Amino acid sequence: MRQLPTLPLPAPAPPAEGYSRREALVMGLFALAAAATATGCSAADKLAYEEFVQKHFKDLSPEELKDRLASMEKRYTEQYGKDVHVSATPPQAGVLFGYALDLSRCIGCRRCVYGCVEENNQSRDPQTHWITVLEMDKEEGVNLQNANAFYDHETVPAPGKFYMPVACQHCENPPCVKVCPVQATWKEPDGIVVIDYDWCIGCRNCIAACPYGARRFNWGTPSIPKDELNPNTEYLGNRPRQRGVVEKCSFCLQRVRKGLYPKCVEVCPVGARKFGNLLDPDSEIRYIIENKRVFILKEELNTQPKFFYYYGL
Repeated sequence: MRQLPTLPLPAPAPPAEGYSRREALVMGLFALAAAATATGCSAADKLAYEEFVQKHFKDLSPEELKDRLASMEKRYTEQYGKDVHVSATPPQAGVLFGYALDLSRCIGCRRCVYGCVEENNQSRDPQTHWITVLEMDKEEGVNLQNANAFYDHETVPAPGKFYMPVACQHCENPPCVKVCPVQATWKEPDGIVVIDYDWCIGCRNCIAACPYGARRFNWGTPSIPKDELNPNTEYLGNRPRQRGVVEKCSFCLQRVRKGLYPKCVEVCPVGARKFGNLLDPDSEIRYIIENKRVFILKEELNTQPKFFYYYGL
């Protein structure tokens, strides 16, 4: 949970008649921000108040969003000592993104894991991974109960094993969205489930609700070496996060909305990963769904993932 800077508090005022408790709280925070300015608090303290009382991302006007992006760019550039760009690329009309993964090809090399770390500015210390690769026995088939996420072989694939990478499934009916008390996570028109890190209060309800174990909580302050920061970032995607918030795979929103593949697709050495527009009848992912042996994880939960597993060989 985020904490506000410690300030001398004014005497509490009686609740304003005709205002909700939330509205009264926000008005009180604005009063505290004014007090902070008057008492000469630091720029960091003032910024903390500004972020706490900001509007929801979807309520920002174009001018407010432009100012917000410029403020982020300035802060990240100063923090990391390199030019950082923060964009807010909107969804494209007529696009519903989907992902497919060929279990018969995946070799468990984890290049997808570390390509994702580099692209999406995940913490190196403590380590944060948005993708988990599960090792399973070929004789058992898909058995999540006996899966091993901590295998460590000199070479892969290991004899008698196969591998199933798991990340956010970007559900069409996402349980994480339903349980968020502040609407910090939602599903975009192109199917990507996003998180506004500045709106997240760190309650972790979404982590408890996700049946795929796909969300990560920043217990410590994320650490990214300055020379390893990816400076091309997205407001709802791979911009640097703070302690006390949840994060997860965003389908590399900063890439796919600009016509590129997710980084994990790009770095896979065996071509096991496929990505595309589910609404395009001529797309590769539609061909896979219509012609291969396809299944989804925990179908009985009716979360309707847009992440499909299949056997191509």
